[in-house]
Amino acid sequence: LPSPIPCSLAQPVTPELLVSPSSQDGDLGSECPEDRGNWTGRLDFLLSCIGYCVGLGNVWRFPYRAYTNGGGAFLVPYFIMLAICGIPIFFMELSLGQFSSLGPLAVWKISPLFKGVGMGTILIVSLVAIYYNMIIAYVLFYLFASLTSDLPWQHCGNWWNTDLCLDHHVIKAGNTTFPVNITNTVSPSEEYWSRYVLHIQGSSGIGDPGRIRWNLCLCLLLSWTIVYLCILKGVKSSGKVVYFTATFPYLILVMLLIRGVTLEGAWKGIQFYLTPQFDHLLSSKVWIEAALQIFYSLGVGFGGLLTFASYNTFHQNIYRDTFIVTLGNAITSILAGFAIFSVLGYMSQELGVPVNQVAKAGPGLAFVVYPQAMTMLPLSPFWSFLFFFMLLTLGLDSQFAFMETIVTAVTDEFPYYLRPKKASFSAVICIALFLMGLILTTEGGMYWLVLLDDYSAGFGLMVVVITTCLVVTRVYGMKRFCRDIHMMLGFKPGPYFRACWMVLSPATMMALLVYNIVKYQPSEYGSYRFPTWAEVLGILMGVLSCLMIPVGMVVAVLREEGTLWERVQQASRPAMDWGPSLEENRTGMYVTSLAGSQSPKPLMVHMRKYGGITSYENTAIEVDREMEEEEEEESM
Repeated sequence: LPSPIPCSLAQPVTPELLVSPSSQDGDLGSECPEDRGNWTGRLDFLLSCIGYCVGLGNVWRFPYRAYTNGGGAFLVPYFIMLAICGIPIFFMELSLGQFSSLGPLAVWKISPLFKGVGMGTILIVSLVAIYYNMIIAYVLFYLFASLTSDLPWQHCGNWWNTDLCLDHHVIKAGNTTFPVNITNTVSPSEEYWSRYVLHIQGSSGIGDPGRIRWNLCLCLLLSWTIVYLCILKGVKSSGKVVYFTATFPYLILVMLLIRGVTLEGAWKGIQFYLTPQFDHLLSSKVWIEAALQIFYSLGVGFGGLLTFASYNTFHQNIYRDTFIVTLGNAITSILAGFAIFSVLGYMSQELGVPVNQVAKAGPGLAFVVYPQAMTMLPLSPFWSFLFFFMLLTLGLDSQFAFMETIVTAVTDEFPYYLRPKKASFSAVICIALFLMGLILTTEGGMYWLVLLDDYSAGFGLMVVVITTCLVVTRVYGMKRFCRDIHMMLGFKPGPYFRACWMVLSPATMMALLVYNIVKYQPSEYGSYRFPTWAEVLGILMGVLSCLMIPVGMVVAVLREEGTLWERVQQASRPAMDWGPSLEENRTGMYVTSLAGSQSPKPLMVHMRKYGGITSYENTAIEVDREMEEEEEEESM
């Protein structure tokens, strides 16, 4: 059955002389859903995108990935993959969101047969939101722990330390008198993280989570409360918070960078980070790693970009914004590498060990290595507080995007019921995800976090992005999609974007997917290997988001009438009300789907009502002319 015409289109157009465009009919108001809202400031959208893309991965994944994959040489595949995979998919997501003003579920009016892709996206984002907020809870824990005159992970001799604990001050003093064997020792920061913060010795593995750590539980509750208060009014509130959370990390990063490069031995670390090893470029692994870094750091496929763009005005220049955000994100990653490796160089000199022995990625860098380096600096609690405050602001705006995606997707599906109660609905989602995340606050919670991190957004996310790319270019049609962008921005995407969308981006992501499956390695945390049932659970998590696609197809086909092939054809066509959400933006071919446009020349009526011909209406006339010529060619 064709979808019902939404209220924004269903208002009668004919009695133009009786009703002013701004007046609203009282009866209609009660039947229509509440307005979705828009960004309120000029920079809200841009800063939200920057905040979303620039996250924890830029600080703890990129520098380590660069150093293990050829140092400075890694920048070559990194920027090539940014051009092939990153920028085109980023622009496609923004275009879909801005053109339709719909969230990641409702946007599949473009081809209802594939609505399962949207369902898969929401499942992935929900799983990621659960564990991402736990990482923010760890950051809050360390932030509060830094509010002391002496950092608690500075020395051994606390109740959580073991006999293996060795203080770096002892090493430094020891170097002058006798050699110290540090091979079988553990730093105080490592024992603080594993034995005090996680209390991982209370769990024997993933099947034995142990007790809830109440201090971690309260930190998780606080992080969910912060996130809820910031997304309380949707983009109207989160759009204002990002003015701080998206810009302040840069200030701290510059401070850490200046402090880092002025330390003795900093050059050692930077050399290690950037010395190009061009022989690495012959390895396929390096190119795959570069593509993976781009893929996850830009946040394509999670629905966040599409959601943010859906709150834009119809003619916002997202083409310009795409380049600002993607290139800004890449430069931030490189800068963060300098800030991290300059400190690691200093640390390696202090400990008298090579840089590669102190370099780590992920939580190990943020919660063990960098905090240990902070203890070696004068004013260590100040630098520690700054570092964790930077991580907090980096993490929060990515978490806002995940939550906004889930809330927008569901409220766009049920606008009549949920839009007026958006604040209450957001609270329900936050509480539900907090309760699901409680297992992460147990003594064995880290094992569950690793499992979620490894599987929730792995191959499932790639399948979602590949399918989106293929549906837009093959099912909906490249010509039609370019025409929509032309109508929205006043120009068509060039051959570079068309070539990437048609061939290069899907092919690269297919290669990524195959590589991930072929090179599959079971999860591990330190020396702990996960049992088979945990592996199966992880794989099911990834497969479940992919299964949403065929499930969505079955539902869409059952809703149509006719033979199976006819049903599939009908379900793959755009819904009746697909197109720009506001009546004044439905120019060209989309005018004919307006309710009440009885005129033989609907475009002229449309232009008379909305005040003359603008450059965008000129575009609409061009698009109409192109379509007429194409129809004539086909009939001949």
